[in-house]
Amino acid sequence: QVQLVESGGGLVQPGGSLRLSCAASKIIFTVFSAYPMSWHRQVPGKQRELVATITSDGSTNYADSVKGRFTISRDNAKNTVYLQMNSLKPEDTAVYYCNAPWPGVNYWGQGTQVTVSS
Repeated sequence: QVQLVESGGGLVQPGGSLRLSCAASKIIFTVFSAYPMSWHRQVPGKQRELVATITSDGSTNYADSVKGRFTISRDNAKNTVYLQMNSLKPEDTAVYYCNAPWPGVNYWGQGTQVTVSS
């Protein structure tokens, strides 16, 4: 079974940056590269929301709340997807989850906490 492991979360001041990584294991890169990947986030008491998606050909989509500040990218040779987060705001505070919405399955990572606070 595919495993997704996120890293890179932490505490950052408003206006700062963080780069999240999500590494997929137990899968060959030709399979990883064929499917989309996404990042979601969740605040306690609220529904998980989609933050960004990247397709197999590199096309990207973003939630309106993060457009122009966040960038999703992927390195298929490393089975890894990234989320570069700039100009962070307190409202970006959440647990960020990596997601592989693949045909017939839906893999999730364990999540990484991002806290934006002074």
